This record gives sequence, structure tokens and C-alpha cells, in this order.
Amino acid sequence: METFYMYCAAIGGTLMAGQFILGVLGFGHDHGFDAGGAGAGLDHAGIDHGDFDNDGQWFVGMLSFRAIVAAVTVFGLTGLAVPQWFDSPKPQTVFLIGLAAGGAVMYGIAWLMRMVYRLKSDGTVRIDRAVGARGSVYLTIPGNKSGAGKVNVTVQGRTMEYQAITSEGELPTGAAVVVVDVAGPGTLEVSKAAATNSA
Repeated sequence: METFYMYCAAIGGTLMAGQFILGVLGFGHDHGFDAGGAGAGLDHAGIDHGDFDNDGQWFVGMLSFRAIVAAVTVFGLTGLAVPQWFDSPKPQTVFLIGLAAGGAVMYGIAWLMRMVYRLKSDGTVRIDRAVGARGSVYLTIPGNKSGAGKVNVTVQGRTMEYQAITSEGELPTGAAVVVVDVAGPGTLEVSKAAATNSA
């Protein structure tokens, strides 16, 4: 078993060192089984594709390549260290302690990732929340979805500029509009807003 632990520690340590070097060189993206890259929860347009808090994403997050490598490394190192700490421990005891240490590291990394993704998403404007919001045309929108213009819409307390299309007639610059749907990444579908009666 000592040879097995040594291999685990050596292979895991080598992969961790490789990840560190790639990270320094700018290639250290975690593609493995990780659910939480920059686009996992949110794409470039801010569309929410899933919450890292849900059970499926949380489980997959624990299976990220980095977490697995760290767990294997700690498992191997613990398996080598336990016999030095205790007097002739049983092989089953060493294995279980190593397994527990590796599992704890995997869980800890997944928890940290979860916190990081929460912080990242806190300041991100989600385009799907623009549905129902009112705004104004910034650049004329051609009618019948024949082209895209631009609109300014207030989303999550921020004034955002998005491309926009409409299934109605042409909407000129300055026209009041309401968002009816998200047509694609960074693009909204809008319609002319009904006039509001002032008291």
C-alpha cells in the first residue's frame, strides 16, 4: 500500500505543479469536470444558465479536475504520513484516514469555488431580468425583425445598452419601449410601450 500512496502523491503533486505552471503562463483554465468556469453560471451576455447553489451543480463542482487532483495528492501524502504518526496502524485505518483527508480537501475546494462564483455573480447584470423593463430606443430598430437597433434599459439599478429587435414596425430613436423577451446573447426583443397617462 505504501507504493500505492507514493504513486498517488507523486502523480497528484506533478499534476498540481503542472497546473500551477500553466496558470502562471495564462493557460490554467479548469476544463475538467468543473461546472463553474466563468461561463458556467453566466455567459458573456449575462444570461443565467444555472445556479451553482443547486444540487447538481454543487456535486459537479466538487468533481472539478483541480479538486480531484488535490484530493488524490492529499490522500497519498496522508497515507504515507499516518504510519509515521502512529505505531503500526492497520492498513484499513491508514486508508480511511487518507480517504477522509482527501475528501475533506475536495469538499473544501468546492466550497471555496462556490463562494468565489457567488461573489462573481453578485455584480453581474443578468439580461433575463430585463424582461418587462421599460427603456428607450438609442439606435433605430428596423421593423419585422429585419435588423437590430439599440436600446437603453434599466436593469438591476443600472442603465444598460443592448442590441434590440422588434416584430412590430420600425421603432425610431427616442421611442419608448418595453422588453418582451431575450432574443439571444446580448439581444432583446422589444415592443412599443403604451403611453402612460399622467394625473
